[in-house]
Amino acid sequence: MDSNRFKYELDEIPPFIDLLFLGLQWFAVIVPTVIIVGNIVAGLHFSEPADRIIYIQKVFFITGVSLLIQLLWGHRLPLVMGPATILLVGITVSRGSSISAIYTAIAMGGFVLFILSAAGLFNFLKRLFTPPVVAVILILVAFTLTPTILNLITSSSATGQALTNLCFAFVFVLSIFAVNRYVKGLWKSTLILWALIIGTLIYYLLFPHSFAMNNGVYPDILAGFFKNMNFNMSFEPGVIISFLICFLALSINDLGSIYSVGGMLKPTHMQKRVTRGLSLTGLLNFLSGLLGVIGSVNFSMSPGVIASTGCASRFTLIPAGAILVLLSFMPPVISFLGTVPQVVVGGILLYIMCSQLAAGLIMVTETEEGFNFENGLVMGLPLMLSIIISFLPNSVLNTFPVLLRPILGNGFVVGVVVVLIMEHLIFRKKKSE
Repeated sequence: MDSNRFKYELDEIPPFIDLLFLGLQWFAVIVPTVIIVGNIVAGLHFSEPADRIIYIQKVFFITGVSLLIQLLWGHRLPLVMGPATILLVGITVSRGSSISAIYTAIAMGGFVLFILSAAGLFNFLKRLFTPPVVAVILILVAFTLTPTILNLITSSSATGQALTNLCFAFVFVLSIFAVNRYVKGLWKSTLILWALIIGTLIYYLLFPHSFAMNNGVYPDILAGFFKNMNFNMSFEPGVIISFLICFLALSINDLGSIYSVGGMLKPTHMQKRVTRGLSLTGLLNFLSGLLGVIGSVNFSMSPGVIASTGCASRFTLIPAGAILVLLSFMPPVISFLGTVPQVVVGGILLYIMCSQLAAGLIMVTETEEGFNFENGLVMGLPLMLSIIISFLPNSVLNTFPVLLRPILGNGFVVGVVVVLIMEHLIFRKKKSE
């Protein structure tokens, strides 16, 4: 779409009614990922409903604040932000470590990304990420989240029927793909939100006994929000190294998202926007670690929303960010959002990861050099190793040295390291020839 075809340009502020309406549309795009990832991580960390509500509050807060800061002082582009699924991978495989160690590692990873980006050193690392490497990283996220998806779909304390949940998830995911095949524009951009709502309603109509609220017991709006602030650092070298590799992948995701919108809108001073955007992503993840919550990243779905709405104004996302921050101080609303059944969350995550797989395959097959047998070898070994490690039983993982367990027991980290070795060492000479 040519820039002169937009109803509102990048730095143009629409009238209030249009601003609010377009902001609600952006909110509908952002909120499903916040709910899904927030629910998953809160469930991994806490058993008490009140603690889970507080954690999801923090996810809403940091997502909203990150979005507003990027719009006003960062890349200043109409880009969706949300919890980083690559950090979800790091958290799920680091459950054997303390919460303090996990979020200390996230804070350090964000700080390193901030330093590299602000100092311009990230340009040296970008050369490592060739199309096969980026494709493997995209696919690794999907593969290493498979155990989490399986657990969400099959475990249900309310029904206790794994087979029933599997059948529901199968039909549910196929239905999402069927709808996705025919809807267009904003309906396609907000499909995950509608799947979340309709899937939840259908599940509770089929299994009404599984519905459970928090019985009106909520944390205090402010005192509860600042509970468990993670200022007590816990340095575990293995966890830190694991998350540093995750942040390398996160930076590539962030970079691609910024360039995707930049290529569409052709704004001025693009390099400065990239530097500011990456630097603030690192700094905001550092603050997320201190807050004890998963960090945010720019998403690549924004061009589709811009094209469907015909609006390129970055200011239309400000109402969405403000609503996210406002909701973070409403525990009853957060509690209601937390009632989404696990099987619905797992089904939607499965749908999202299928899109991730498709993006990875497109990345490697649409290069000028084409896809050859060596590309298949470069990708095959890290993907197979990641699957093997992701499904290793705990009895095997517990035999690994404590220091190396967060690294060798992390299918994503092993996969990234192996694909870099395959691409830049083992097959380097043949590719240059």
